[in-house]
Amino acid sequence: MRKILIVGAGQAGLQIGLSLLAHDYDVTIMSARTPEEIRGGRVMSTQAMFHTALQHERDYELNLWEDQAPRIEGLGVSVADPDGRRTIDWVGELDHYGQSVDQRIKMAGWLELFEDRGGKVVFHGVTTSDLDSLTRHYELVLVAAGKGELVQLFGRDPSRSPYSTPQRVLSVSYVHGAERRPEHPGMDAVRFNAVPGVGELFVIPGLTLSGPCEIPFFEGIPGGPLDCWSDRPPAGEHWQRMLELMRWYFPWEYERFRNAEVTDSQGTLAGGYPPVVRHPVGELPSGGLVLGMADVVVANDPITGQGSNNASKCARSYLDSILEHGDRPFDREWMQRTFERYWSVVEPVTTWTNTMLQPPSEHMMDVLRRAEQNRTVRQRFVNGFNDPADFGDWFLDEELGRRYLAEVAAN
Repeated sequence: MRKILIVGAGQAGLQIGLSLLAHDYDVTIMSARTPEEIRGGRVMSTQAMFHTALQHERDYELNLWEDQAPRIEGLGVSVADPDGRRTIDWVGELDHYGQSVDQRIKMAGWLELFEDRGGKVVFHGVTTSDLDSLTRHYELVLVAAGKGELVQLFGRDPSRSPYSTPQRVLSVSYVHGAERRPEHPGMDAVRFNAVPGVGELFVIPGLTLSGPCEIPFFEGIPGGPLDCWSDRPPAGEHWQRMLELMRWYFPWEYERFRNAEVTDSQGTLAGGYPPVVRHPVGELPSGGLVLGMADVVVANDPITGQGSNNASKCARSYLDSILEHGDRPFDREWMQRTFERYWSVVEPVTTWTNTMLQPPSEHMMDVLRRAEQNRTVRQRFVNGFNDPADFGDWFLDEELGRRYLAEVAAN
């Protein structure tokens, strides 16, 4: 029975750990926090997950909250002018529903499930020196903790990292009491709202500790009016500030949320980070090797809502590479090859995400305008959030995109 250590108890670390248990691997997970501490802590993300990523969970019976979480059946787009008037506004239907489960629920529950299924958990923060002494006891060490000291083991890959500074300032609130959306009252949908030159506001239906909720999420251009979170206000003040910004820049959303309240005192988050791709193999002082995964090696900006999806796909890709490798050593060559296999999946996501951080091209705006009038275009765009590789074949390539739009118009 091969022994594997996973450092980090997030989407990627716990998913691959639970999946490996199902294949009779001896797996240990190191978590800096207990389930009780996770449930009592601050929200960690927005985690809108689409069909492919959710199916990876279902394959190993990890979808414990599927019947409780709202079903995200569509995705809407609104683009406004500086006066707050929507010049583009539509919603398209997803082929398969998505869901968003507060990671405080999911990660705490998965940690308990991991132990119930026979996995070993060590509740302890891990430093580089800790890891140096641990590698000799395991055949493979995966680092899935995207923050903290261990990330420094993995150097930035400049050839795959066009940005060196944060491209957006992020702020999130989990809230109860929002009114139903008037544009599509019978459908739960992620909404993507953009004001060029100011930033974006996403709204995600989700499940939190106290039940179904809405998750408004600002992506502010640095130095702009949505960049106002350096004082890290308490939850109530944080939400009131978000409401005021909605009133000025996204008034159609403000009308829904003006009577809403934060779900709990830990239900807000603010920050920012530079998008980065890192080299996947870390070398410890002793010469031991560790393999980074998910946000450790590819940390995209959340503007395209792909973070948890990428983590799920990374866990599945690494799982396949481990299972196919049999009893052979997990050497540097295998680690690099395993990452490149995942990179073939995440590279289109990274390209799309980095493009969306720039002002939209006229071609992209044309696609969004055409989508308002044409269901075929609308559906293709919306379902690209589940399969981002498709965007390279039309949305990101002006020539291919024009051909496609012409074909659609002719039919």
